[in-house]
Amino acid sequence: MFRMKVYRVKGEVLVAVCDAELVGRTFREGDLKLEVKEDFYGREAGEEEVRAALRNATIANITGERAVKLAISMGIVDKDKVLKIEGCWHAQMVVM
Repeated sequence: MFRMKVYRVKGEVLVAVCDAELVGRTFREGDLKLEVKEDFYGREAGEEEVRAALRNATIANITGERAVKLAISMGIVDKDKVLKIEGCWHAQMVVM
């Protein structure tokens, strides 16, 4: 299960998605800090709903191993560009 929220701002579609069990956690490594906040990542969503939202995204914020692997499998994230912050997978995508 995932958590996901879709934001629409000035013609952009931002999809924030994470592995559901990460909500409420904070990851730190060096100067990096990643907070997985419930209000940012929104409600529970299944894989097909997440896939559909990511297909329409112009910007995506993706956190958690399962969520990032899903984005990699869709071809929207390069596996060599994934950050791991205290073991937590994180990637961002922008359509230019």
